[in-house]
Amino acid sequence: MGQGQALRTRQQNAVAAGVATKAIFAERAANAELWDVEGRRFIDFAAGIAVNNTGHRHPHVMRAVAEQALQFTHTCFHVAPYESYIRLAERLNAIVDTGEENRTMLVTTGAEAVENAIKIARAYTKRSAVIAFTGAFHGRTMMGMALTGKVAPYKKGFGPFPAEIFHVPFPAAFSGVDVAASLRALDHLLASDVDPDRVAAFIVEPIQGEGGFNAAPSALLQGLRERADRYGIVLIADEIQAGMARTGMMLAIEHSGVKPDLVTLAKGLAGGFPLSALVGKATIMNAALPGGLGGTYAGNPISVAAANAVLDVIETERLCARATWIGERVGALLNDLAARQGLERLGDVRVNGAMIGFELVEATPSRDAAPQLTSQIVAEAERRGLIVLSCGVRYNVIRLLPPLTIEESVLDEALQILEASIEAAFATVPAAHPAKA
Repeated sequence: MGQGQALRTRQQNAVAAGVATKAIFAERAANAELWDVEGRRFIDFAAGIAVNNTGHRHPHVMRAVAEQALQFTHTCFHVAPYESYIRLAERLNAIVDTGEENRTMLVTTGAEAVENAIKIARAYTKRSAVIAFTGAFHGRTMMGMALTGKVAPYKKGFGPFPAEIFHVPFPAAFSGVDVAASLRALDHLLASDVDPDRVAAFIVEPIQGEGGFNAAPSALLQGLRERADRYGIVLIADEIQAGMARTGMMLAIEHSGVKPDLVTLAKGLAGGFPLSALVGKATIMNAALPGGLGGTYAGNPISVAAANAVLDVIETERLCARATWIGERVGALLNDLAARQGLERLGDVRVNGAMIGFELVEATPSRDAAPQLTSQIVAEAERRGLIVLSCGVRYNVIRLLPPLTIEESVLDEALQILEASIEAAFATVPAAHPAKA
């Protein structure tokens, strides 16, 4: 029995079944490469699910962590605060453009950032209802699951969920839902189900993560901003997966020109260390009473040191521009493949900097989802040494999240593997409904 199989058996006997994993047991990693316990090398196009934007173990980040570890590892910010937390808050306040003076709080996970965004929006507005979108993912806490717009596997069997959470359709042109339909549904909801005077917040991912890498059109975000202003509703941008230079901008919402009231950050914020942030207008952020926000591990000094180093790396290595360059390289390959005869089931390519997805469908006018083909591409890529992930409400989107620091030669190698994996999967999994000649 190999080490991987032995660990798989131990995992099954020790870890809860609901904690799903791949069968890649990591031993070491560097930048965009990962080696498992059996010595297999992988190019990592998952990046810890958009966490390692600066790659595995970036030297500047690791030095900052080592230096902090020699000073102290935990005091609890509420007990003995430290300058690095304040400095990071100052830097994030300057990065996030709300159009006003900002304040920041640090916590540990993306779900915590979302929870606190809802708490603060409710404290500020004195209202309770929240409107989210279908296909959204906002975390695995009870409020996070309530806001999430996908039942399996995130919500199945875990209810009941908090009340006064509503969903409207998220626009996805490939699936036939446009911005006008989304805004009509929102207006209908506000007229028929929930009084706008009861709505504390809209929460939206400028680019949906688990929902399939669909980008919110500028017109949707503009429509939300207009309605938020009209009704006194807080507009929350969930940038947990799309933020931190991933899309070619520090925040994905910057592409639209729309200014949010609150922004949640996590994943790529601290280069692999657990940290999240809520950044927003001081007038809103200061609504909570002293002691109403925080947590024992919130703003851990090791993670804060890493985050300050990550911001340095994004600036000095020009990672926003590099994300755009990566998207152009990967998008060119995918669009070429989609145009090839026999690969028509590669139905839609979505490039937002280095946040790239492609949707697999059956070759019919109905664009039925092809989840089996999607799974086969993931498996073929893994067999050849490339880690990719799937997503989407219909389980038929492959997402590519290469580290923004990936070496050009490694990127070229990864694209060769991806092309071969797509071709092999198409040859292995026939179309359920072949296109008519």
